Amino acid sequence: MTKPLGEFRYLTFDVVGTLIDFEGGLVDCLAAIAQEAGTTLNGEQALGLYRAARYMPDVQRFPDDLARVYGVIAPQLGLPVGEAHAARLRASVADWRSFPDSVEALASLAKRYKLIAMTNAQRWAFTHFAAALGEPFHAGFTVDDTGTEKPDPAFFEQVFAFVEAEGGSRDQILHVAQSQYHDIGISRRLGLTNCWIERRHAQPGYGGTIEPEQFTRPDYHFTSMAALAAAVDTSKAA
Repeated sequence: MTKPLGEFRYLTFDVVGTLIDFEGGLVDCLAAIAQEAGTTLNGEQALGLYRAARYMPDVQRFPDDLARVYGVIAPQLGLPVGEAHAARLRASVADWRSFPDSVEALASLAKRYKLIAMTNAQRWAFTHFAAALGEPFHAGFTVDDTGTEKPDPAFFEQVFAFVEAEGGSRDQILHVAQSQYHDIGISRRLGLTNCWIERRHAQPGYGGTIEPEQFTRPDYHFTSMAALAAAVDTSKAA
């Protein structure tokens, strides 16, 4: 039986793709470059090429890796190559927007839970993301802090140690994320209750996120952060 929403103490969050519209930010920047070059961009094609390039053997930490990724995908998209355009894609991260419902939902959830960010992004990028989200987090863990990326269990173990140092436990955590590959599958294997925010519910495929080997049925499933916040309010009222 799934644990009721009102019984959790912590909500841990994937950030990029769950709270921050990384696909929109990525495509917007590439589309602007394409327009300046006198061509057009197929957004879904760009996301598929990004996904393949992002998981090559020589990857660097995200989002610094976007400069390398641009060099890989630009010729395939008919975009101009060069260090200036590659740097522009990396720098665009600072302006990536939150999903329209993220700020309000997080502010509401922060009244009831301690919110912890768990992002595969570097600290410099997370600083921008947290500001765009209204600084709602009790704590934040980045790839720079953990030295590894989700779905590595070691990333989660560092968060568990933090929670335990505060007198909490992993059974008081609800892990909220959009990525089946990076978050939902591994959170299930580690015994966490999880909540899948299916941001691409109206679109086929996995977009810019790597496809999991197998789908994990989540404990909770919503298509937006607003729906999660509303469900928490309903649970509280009950």
